[in-house]
Amino acid sequence: QGRLVESGGGLVQPGGSLRLSCAASGMVFSLYNMGWYRQGPGKQRELVAGISSGGITNYADSVKGRFTISRDNAKNTVYLQMNSLKPKDTAVYYCNAKLSIYEYWGQGTQVTVSS
Repeated sequence: QGRLVESGGGLVQPGGSLRLSCAASGMVFSLYNMGWYRQGPGKQRELVAGISSGGITNYADSVKGRFTISRDNAKNTVYLQMNSLKPKDTAVYYCNAKLSIYEYWGQGTQVTVSS
């Protein structure tokens, strides 16, 4: 059974940076497409960034140029580097792993952007 554990969230001032990590276990990590989603207060969960098993990335328009997703298959970990953070980036950020019918979610990590 796959398991995802996020870390790295916290409180940051506008314009600041954070790096989220998601450690995977119980799966052949390199085969999975990975993604970061977020859910803000009163909003639906949305895709922030994704990275395929082959390393192809995609981003939501709202974060292009500010966020970078990457993966380290040797460490079974996916990262989300977030720069130039804005108050509207405040949300719970979730890690997702998907391969065919198999899909796993992490428990989420809170990111709050506020002065």
